[in-house]
Amino acid sequence: MTIRFDNRVAIVTGAGNGLGRRYALDLAARGAKVVVNDLGGARDGSGSSVSAAQAVVDEIVAAGGEAMANGASVTDADAIFAMVEEVKAKWGRIDILINNAGILRDKTFTKMTLDDFRMVLEVHLMGSVICTKAVWDLMREQAYGRILMTTSSTGLYGNFGQANYGAAKLGLVGLMKTLALEGAKYNVKVNTVAPLAATRMTEDLMPPEMLAKMGPETVSPASVYLVSEDAPTNVILNAGAGGFESANVTLTRGIHVGADAMTPETVAERIAEIRDRTGEVVPDTGGGQGAMALGGGR
Repeated sequence: MTIRFDNRVAIVTGAGNGLGRRYALDLAARGAKVVVNDLGGARDGSGSSVSAAQAVVDEIVAAGGEAMANGASVTDADAIFAMVEEVKAKWGRIDILINNAGILRDKTFTKMTLDDFRMVLEVHLMGSVICTKAVWDLMREQAYGRILMTTSSTGLYGNFGQANYGAAKLGLVGLMKTLALEGAKYNVKVNTVAPLAATRMTEDLMPPEMLAKMGPETVSPASVYLVSEDAPTNVILNAGAGGFESANVTLTRGIHVGADAMTPETVAERIAEIRDRTGEVVPDTGGGQGAMALGGGR
């Protein structure tokens, strides 16, 4: 099986460097027309320049592909909606959106300003919301769409000094889970990747010998698959350094008690049973929690 994207149009945000650049190049090499979106700012979100995006476009064109550069900030709704209209006018459709743009403003929570917290949420979470909203109705109308969110091990499992980043990244998982349900009957599939990659976002977070094994090319196979025609939906794939894993939000079997035992003391006494992961399930929707509670645990 060879995965191709002939006659497909893809938008990749944050595509001027790192993971986004790799995604753009790989999609183009497999036949997609690619919009290379990148604000061209620093790692903390300051500054702007379209030169990074244009450099990636030049690479794609030199290799025989089709691409266009766009320097809109993902936090600027008017600019993003204008980008989508421009793409529609040029190529007639949009099939793929990879929400990859991001910034870092790492500090311990006690030292982190509310502005730093808010800005990271604006770029990662609201930026993905804005870009997705801009293409959502078009994808529904054409009965085809593939959208990829980008979470992180910080969002899934936590990491010291990244409260803002972790909150944004887990928020994207919740967004993906609801949109996967809402897009299902329109053939709009929504997935999430959790990259482990050596980029300018991670260059001072890990030792050089580890980063050497974690190039963007080790993540791209998962991301490219998750936006392909035969992709699943509502899936989180962790990828990097040659490893590919599936992350899941699970529910234990728990316990079920009568009215007379619904006390904090019961929870305290039986917390080990409640947390026992034997036979845990992965609910298809948020209603799974209610079904479990009403159906009875151990």
